[in-house]
Amino acid sequence: MQQIEQEVRQFVIDNFLLGMSDDHLCDDDSFLEKGLVDSMGILSLVTFVEEKYAVPVADKELVTDNWDSVRRISEFVRSKLNGNK
Repeated sequence: MQQIEQEVRQFVIDNFLLGMSDDHLCDDDSFLEKGLVDSMGILSLVTFVEEKYAVPVADKELVTDNWDSVRRISEFVRSKLNGNK
């Protein structure tokens, strides 16, 4: 597993699973479909990404495609770090 995926996954475990096992959480699982994250949770994820990776997140980037799974967030962060968004 890549470093960004590990860090995002750990943030989700610490902040949304609240002690529950992450055995059934795959990197592609939708946070919304699994009921792990609501709109306030998305804002927590955005703040985490902005602080951890020092990347700004524009309002137009606050879409489900960027924030609904470990993999989507990781791809978004890599894209921002590479200057693609």
